[in-house]
Amino acid sequence: MTKKRFMKFRQLKTIIYAMRMQKSFLFILLFVLPALFGQCGQTATTQPMPAPVEPPVAKAVRGVWLTNVGSQVLNTSAGIREAVKTCKRSGINHIFAVMWNKGRTLYPSKVMKNTFGIEIDENLKGRDPLRELIDAAHADSIKVYAWMEYGFAAENSGFGEHILRMKPNWAALGQDGKVVVKNGFKWMNALDPEVQDFMLSLLKEVATNYPDLDGIQGDDRLPALPTECGYNPEILAAYKRETNAVPADPKTDTKWVDWRANRLNLFANRLYTELKAIRPSLKVAMAPSIFPFAKTEYLQDWPTWVQNGWVDLISPQIYRYNIDAYRNELTKIVTQQIPADKLHLLSPGVLLKVGTYKPTEAFLQDMVNENRRQKLNGEIFFYYEGLNEQTSFFNQYSTK
Repeated sequence: MTKKRFMKFRQLKTIIYAMRMQKSFLFILLFVLPALFGQCGQTATTQPMPAPVEPPVAKAVRGVWLTNVGSQVLNTSAGIREAVKTCKRSGINHIFAVMWNKGRTLYPSKVMKNTFGIEIDENLKGRDPLRELIDAAHADSIKVYAWMEYGFAAENSGFGEHILRMKPNWAALGQDGKVVVKNGFKWMNALDPEVQDFMLSLLKEVATNYPDLDGIQGDDRLPALPTECGYNPEILAAYKRETNAVPADPKTDTKWVDWRANRLNLFANRLYTELKAIRPSLKVAMAPSIFPFAKTEYLQDWPTWVQNGWVDLISPQIYRYNIDAYRNELTKIVTQQIPADKLHLLSPGVLLKVGTYKPTEAFLQDMVNENRRQKLNGEIFFYYEGLNEQTSFFNQYSTK
C-alpha cells in the first residue's frame, strides 16, 4: 500500500469512528439521560403510594322476584304500574318477572303458538305484560329481567300437562322407565338436544322481540335436571359410548353425576354464547339452589358457570331461617365457590316471603348487614308481595 493510500485509509477509519461515537452520543442524549433524569425526578418528588387493590364490590343489584303465584300484579296493567311504584319506593332497582311457567308464556309467543297452540297464558290474552312491565319500569329507571321459572320442568299439578302429552319423547325418565316427578314437577329431558333447542328458542324469542329487555334469568330449574333423570335409552347409550360404563346409583355414582352435570354445563355455555350473539348487552342471570345441593339434586354445577364466564349475575337462593345458617352458606359461597375476581357478579338470594312465613325485620336487617360485611352491595328478594309487609325496612332500604 502506498503512503498516500495509507493516509486516506486512516482518514476513513477516523471518520467512521467519529460517526459511531456521534451515534452513541445521540443515543445517550436522546434515550439514556432522559430515563435517568426521569427516575431521579420521580425519586425526588414525593408521590403517595397507591392504595391496596380491594376485591371488586358487587354492583348495587337490589332486586325482587315478581310471580303470578300468590300475586295478582301481572293480571292487569294497573297492577303492573302500581308494583313498579312500590318497587321504586322500596329501593328496588331490578325486577325479575316470571315469563314462563305452567306450560305457558306470560308474553305473546310464536314459539309456543307454533309448537303447542297456546300463544300466551289464557288469563292474559290480548295483552303483553312483559311490554307493559318494561315500559313502566324503565320510566322509573328500574331494570327488567324475564324469569323463565319452570325451565325444563313441564308440568306441576296438571298445569302444563299438554307439553308431555303432545311431546311424549321429551319426557325425562328414571331408573324405572317412568317420567320423573320431583316435588310435584314432571320433567322434560334437559339432556335431549331437541328439548334444549325448544328452551333456547323461548329465550331467543324474548331477547329478539324485546330489544330493551335488560336480561333473562334462570333458576333452580334452568339449566337443571333432577339427578333421578337420565335413563332415557339414548342418554344411556351416549354415556356408555363415551365412558364405557353403566350408571349405578343416580346420586352416589359420581362419574354418572359429573357426566350429566357436564352436559348441562355445555348447555349453559351455549345459552350464554347464543344470547350474547343476538344482543351483547343482554344480561344472563342465574338463581340456582345453594351448592353442592344444586349439583347432587339437580345437576347444577353453577360454580363452573361462574368460573368460565357464562353468567353476568349469580344469585344463589340462600333461603334460611336464622342468621347463623344464612351466614354459614354465604361464607362458603364467598370463600369456596366463587373466585375473588368474580364476586362482583354475586347478589345473594334472600327469602322475604313464602306462604305465611316472613322474616322479622331484625332478621332481614341481619342478612343485609351480613351481605355488606362481605362487601356485597346488593341482594335479590323472593318475592314482591313481601315488600308491603316490611314497609319499615324498605322505606330505608336504598340507604342500607
